[in-house]
Amino acid sequence: MTTLTKIMTAIKTDPENLAYTAQGWEPLVHILPNATILIISQAPGRIAQQTATYFNDASGDRLRTWMGVTREQFYHSDRIAVMPLDFYYPGKGKSGDLPPRKGFADKWHQPLLALMPNVQLTLLVGQYAIKAYLGKNRRQTLTATVQNYADYLPDYFPIVHPSPLNYGWQKRNPWFQEQVVPELQDQVRQALD
Repeated sequence: MTTLTKIMTAIKTDPENLAYTAQGWEPLVHILPNATILIISQAPGRIAQQTATYFNDASGDRLRTWMGVTREQFYHSDRIAVMPLDFYYPGKGKSGDLPPRKGFADKWHQPLLALMPNVQLTLLVGQYAIKAYLGKNRRQTLTATVQNYADYLPDYFPIVHPSPLNYGWQKRNPWFQEQVVPELQDQVRQALD
C-alpha cells in the first residue's frame, strides 16, 4: 500500500470525516508526485462534491481561464495538484458556502505536501487559503494581498476566489484582469514547461 493510499484511507476513516464517508463522498483532493503546480483553495463546492470532480463548476471554469490552461490540461496533465483546506463540501451558509472546517488542513496538509517534492508554484485561491498559508505576512486586506502578489513569489501566488460571488470585486478592481492574470498565466506556463 502506497503512502498516499494510507493517508487517503486515514482521512476517510477519521472520526471527523465518517459522516461524509457514510454518504459515499470521496475526499476531493488531487495529489500528484510529479506536480509542479499546487492549488490550495477553501473546500469543494456543492457541484464539485456531487460530481466527485474538484473545480467542476463556474469557479473552476474561471480559474482555468485565469491560469491559461484547458480543462484537459487541468485534469490530465499530471502536473497540476489540488489540495483544498477541507476535502469535503462544508454546506451552504448565508452568503455562499460555509468555510472549511478548522484543523482539517493542519492535520492533513503536511503529510500530503511531502509527497509532492517538485511543486514550483502554489496558488492560494481565496481568503481562507491566503490566511492559512500567509498568516501574518499577508496584507491588511485581501485586495492588498492580491495586488501585491509579487511579494509572495516564488513560493506563493495569492489570488481572489474565482466564484461568481466575486464578480463585483473583479469589476471594482480591473487591475486584477489587466496585471495579475497575465503574470499568473506566465508563472503557470513556466511551471508546466
